[in-house]
Amino acid sequence: MVKGFVVLLALALTMQAKAQDLPSKPYLDLAAVKTMVAASEAKAKELKVSVSICVVDESGNLIFFELGQGSPLNTIQFAQKKARHAAFYGSPSKDGQDAAKKGAIEVLAFPEFFPNQGGVPVKVGDHILGGISASGAKSEIDEQIAQAGADALLKK
Repeated sequence: MVKGFVVLLALALTMQAKAQDLPSKPYLDLAAVKTMVAASEAKAKELKVSVSICVVDESGNLIFFELGQGSPLNTIQFAQKKARHAAFYGSPSKDGQDAAKKGAIEVLAFPEFFPNQGGVPVKVGDHILGGISASGAKSEIDEQIAQAGADALLKK
C-alpha cells in the first residue's frame, strides 16, 4: 500500500514538473482589454464620433463588444467581422479592402475575410493575440480608433 502511494506521489510530482516546463504564451486578459478599449474610446471622443468597438482573441472569439451610443445596429456585425479578419490574417482589415479593390475577388471566399477598413491585429512581436476594431464612422476613422487601442496595449 505504501509502495503504491509512493509511486502515485512520484507520478504527481513528475506531472507537476512537466506542467511547469510547458511554454506559456501571451494572451489578452481583462486588464489588457480595458486598456485598449479606454484608448479607443478616448480616440473616438477626440474625433467626436460614436462607434462600436470590438475585441476578439487570436481565434476570433468575442472578448468584448460595445455598441456606440447612436451607432447603427449593422455596426454590431461589421465591428466583429473587422476584428476577426485582423486576428485571423494578422493584418489590418484594410488589406482585405485593398485586395478586393484590386480585383482579387477570390479572397471573398476566405474564412473570416472582410474587405472593410477598421480592424487591426493586436500583436506582441510576431505573436497575434487577437484583433480590435471600430465601426460606425468613416472607415479611415474607424481604423484610427482601433489602432489607438492596439497602440495603448504596447505602451503599457
